[in-house]
Amino acid sequence: MAKTKIRPHVFNAGHNSQQHNFFYRLFSSQRFLAVVGMILLFLIALPLAKTYSQKRLIEQEIKGVENDIGQFEKDNQELRDMIEYLKSDQSLESQARLNLNLKKPGETVVVIEDKTDIKNQEVIPNNTSEKSNFKKWFDYFFSR
Repeated sequence: MAKTKIRPHVFNAGHNSQQHNFFYRLFSSQRFLAVVGMILLFLIALPLAKTYSQKRLIEQEIKGVENDIGQFEKDNQELRDMIEYLKSDQSLESQARLNLNLKKPGETVVVIEDKTDIKNQEVIPNNTSEKSNFKKWFDYFFSR
């Protein structure tokens, strides 16, 4: 007895065995699988990179808002301190002294007037003689 391989008969309705052979070779090729794998990795990595970038932007925005909150809290505390000072008797006394010119019994108030420098003021001569309009314009443009 001779050993013979029995090959099953495949019915391919009009398919050419070369086409089947082409796709089989294509999908079993290492280069093709590497290219398909790289494309899939790229398609997965692109949304991940975009999400990571958005996450970094949001984290930076959160840090900025936290810094703003810290500054607002500091300003708020300063305003509370100012309110407490303005409610105190010392503040009322100093405001009464400055704005209302009040004094305590037995104190002497000294007022220093703010006078402008007389040297810097121009002395405008009082000319009672009337000049003609032409003479005024001529003096304005040419007498300086």
